Amino acid sequence: MRTFMDEDFLLSTESARKLYHRYAEGMPILDYHSHVNPREIYEDRQFENITQVWLGADHYKWRQMRANGINEAYITGDAPDYEKFCRWAKTLEMAIGNPLYHWSHLELKRYFGFGGYLCRDTAREVWEQCNAMLATADYSARGLIKMSNVRLLCTTDDPADSLIWHQRLAKDDSFDVRVLPAWRPDRAFAPEKEDYTEYLENLGEAADVEIDSFASLVQALCKRMDFFAGQGCRIADHGLEYVMYEPASEKQIEGIFAKRLAGGTLSRQEEMQFKTAFLLAMGREYHKRNWVMQLHYGVKRNINTRLFRALGADAGVDSIGSVAPYAQLSDFLNALADTDELPKTIVYSLNPADNAAIGSVIGCFQDDTVPGKIQQGSAWWFNDHKCGMREQMISLANLGLLGNFIGMLTDSRSFLSYTRHEYFRRVMCDLIGGWVEDGEYPQDSGALERIVRGISYDNAVRYFGFPVRRSAGETAEGEENAESNG
Repeated sequence: MRTFMDEDFLLSTESARKLYHRYAEGMPILDYHSHVNPREIYEDRQFENITQVWLGADHYKWRQMRANGINEAYITGDAPDYEKFCRWAKTLEMAIGNPLYHWSHLELKRYFGFGGYLCRDTAREVWEQCNAMLATADYSARGLIKMSNVRLLCTTDDPADSLIWHQRLAKDDSFDVRVLPAWRPDRAFAPEKEDYTEYLENLGEAADVEIDSFASLVQALCKRMDFFAGQGCRIADHGLEYVMYEPASEKQIEGIFAKRLAGGTLSRQEEMQFKTAFLLAMGREYHKRNWVMQLHYGVKRNINTRLFRALGADAGVDSIGSVAPYAQLSDFLNALADTDELPKTIVYSLNPADNAAIGSVIGCFQDDTVPGKIQQGSAWWFNDHKCGMREQMISLANLGLLGNFIGMLTDSRSFLSYTRHEYFRRVMCDLIGGWVEDGEYPQDSGALERIVRGISYDNAVRYFGFPVRRSAGETAEGEENAESNG
């Protein structure tokens, strides 16, 4: 019987163990999509206890606590932090087979040196051990990032944001991890929201543009893109129901926008026509700037209206959505490719049933700009567990080039979530190692090293062109790409 989460955790073959320990284990992290707060990084927040850093904004854990019958006062309410932690410890006992069980124990082991397991009987011991370490200077927000071997991370930022915390971080020579903004224009993309016109006023003020037409909306967004680019931004991200394609004429789009500005309610078709025009306009601008466009879709949000009313968004009441219309994704990408304006693009679906369709679609739009110009994003949210990760990588390998995959992202608000990269790398090495053991790929150490290091880190450096070094021998290829990309 194997020891619980030993050094060969998730590594089932000798080839897998070699790949992980030789090539993946010591790799740095490029966290190109996260939701950490840049202000907390700048102010170097010190957490009072493990509950604050672990449960403060983690809707993954909140969902499981509710599933264990825990009262909301001990989840998002005003119960004492220690009592919340104890309720989480009791919940974790029941989470056999859940990735949270593994993530939580990887965090306890890597950050706090706790080699046991958390349950109701060990809760006090873990609480005291973690809190004693969190009280030291090394366990601040910046300290945890450095401890995780992160070289660069991107936050998620609205176009109207002042980016003041990014500006201050850029001037702070005492912290050598790059923290860059990422463009997330979802509020500008959502005319169905009640506060849409109020948001446009804020956006217009930030851009110094009076937004009174669709053309002026795009103008305002372009000005803000230029501002974001000045702060190092190279990535855009869109949260979508699905990637739509319902084209309309410029005159029709202006009429739809005018109707919404006047307080009218758009029909479903008008909404989709507006969103199509919006995405096309953004895609063209990303191409001009050599930005990467991320498309996250396949989620149905806030399906428990009672909890949504009480807690707002990101409360743990989202779910996988229905299968997306692949033809519209294809037509959208084709509309940009047809005029040679398709940017580097990463397509994520929360629905694992979309894996093969995404793989077949993205293969139609690759070119010589960069290996893997159109990417299938990593297994996301409800799929970032062992089975989901394997399924996504197997599908990508079957239909494309797994060796060009840009790998894992953190997608978290927690400063302890970087162990998810370790979890992913172990799953990835086990998958590839299994193919080697089965004689499906040769024991070519040079090629395997390039593949494993690439998926772990190097491919992302090359793909995004960030000003950080690649791993193998600290070569300058990533830096050269960064210079050529502006």
